[in-house]
Amino acid sequence: MATLREIKRRIGSIKSTEKITRAMKMVASVKFRKAQQNVVAARPYARKIDEILRNLIPGIEDLDNKLLKEREIKKLIAVVVSSDRGLCGSFNTNLLKSASNKIVNKYSDFYTSHNITLFTVGRKSFDYFSKRGFDIFARAVNVFDRLNFIDAQNIVKEIIKGYTENKFDKVIVIYNEFKSVVQSKIVEEQFLPIPPFVNEGEKLKTSNYIFEPSGKDIIDNLLPRHLNTQIWRVLLESYASEQAARMTAMDTATTNANDLVKQLSLTYNRARQAAITKELLEVVAGAEALRESA
Repeated sequence: MATLREIKRRIGSIKSTEKITRAMKMVASVKFRKAQQNVVAARPYARKIDEILRNLIPGIEDLDNKLLKEREIKKLIAVVVSSDRGLCGSFNTNLLKSASNKIVNKYSDFYTSHNITLFTVGRKSFDYFSKRGFDIFARAVNVFDRLNFIDAQNIVKEIIKGYTENKFDKVIVIYNEFKSVVQSKIVEEQFLPIPPFVNEGEKLKTSNYIFEPSGKDIIDNLLPRHLNTQIWRVLLESYASEQAARMTAMDTATTNANDLVKQLSLTYNRARQAAITKELLEVVAGAEALRESA
């Protein structure tokens, strides 16, 4: 059985841990509120660019853009977005397991023929896949320390460069989409070639616009902006999900620490009471022995 000193030392250690988890929860809650605001602010801009392209592209003839054109898929790249840090519950574990299963099972033909490569965003993603021998095309780490739009631009620039040089023929993105404080959804989206802006069976109202410069020039200018916005939104969604998961995890850890302190305090008080009772019995027994010998 643990001694009173050991129990007391353990209580002190858990209280110190509880202070840390409580502080981390407060920091995560502040970061989460800001991240949530950024996600909400980014979504209308992304929707507006999508709307503009949906109205422009169907009305432009002879549109020949590499970012839109479908081609034979010989090699695939998956952009997997994780966090840089841990202590956020199952945020990274679920994402990385899901991404790994998709690569091995859904894209088994590319995986077995070594025609799938990865662009890892976040240190956890890079560590996970590099240790398991996956081919890493590129990586971006520590982007979430000070998340900036230029980070999204740099990622897109590298992806477009590889795509236009035919290093891969299709780009998918796997990330955590933010839903609420207690819920995020792991989603897979096609990034390149840019999916058709017209769904099958969908009809669009087109108008005869006069373009200055030409409609083709406008599209060529808007498509990279569209891609930058999409990756920026993905980073924001993932970051908001991460902070929500960390806030929840630290809240649970704080609650568990408090419960454990209560249990140990009860154990300590019982052990202390038993020790005092034992000492009293020894004193009484000693007094009885002295009286009998007198």
